[in-house]
Amino acid sequence: MMRKRKHQRMLKKWWKRKYFKNKAKYDAVGPVPRAKAIVLQKIAAGQKQPHSGQLKGVKAQLIKNGKVVGCFVPGDGTINYIDEHDEVTIQGLGGSQRGQMGCIPGWKYRVVAINGVDVYQIITGKKEKPKR
Repeated sequence: MMRKRKHQRMLKKWWKRKYFKNKAKYDAVGPVPRAKAIVLQKIAAGQKQPHSGQLKGVKAQLIKNGKVVGCFVPGDGTINYIDEHDEVTIQGLGGSQRGQMGCIPGWKYRVVAINGVDVYQIITGKKEKPKR
């Protein structure tokens, strides 16, 4: 009975992921919800079918482990506030099973803060981006 129960548990994806600690092993950010990164370059990518247009993003290197990831920049004109070598805070994009979301081409993370200030406060003009 115990062997059968263990087998049934292994069939559940969320339990198997927790048991083998796959998030810590394979996710660039690791088990934490947010991480800091340094911007290497700005990039634009075309959306997946059936949508069209250019999505703005950045290529950033994580401070904690040195991995380079692509990050989506939300908001209209937010990319203009980001410069190279800025420190950004990134978090997961929200796609299912640690993947991309919607028509965004392969980016798993999004920028939530630039130099410690929230992106949406910079866009609306409530705060100014600190100089580094």
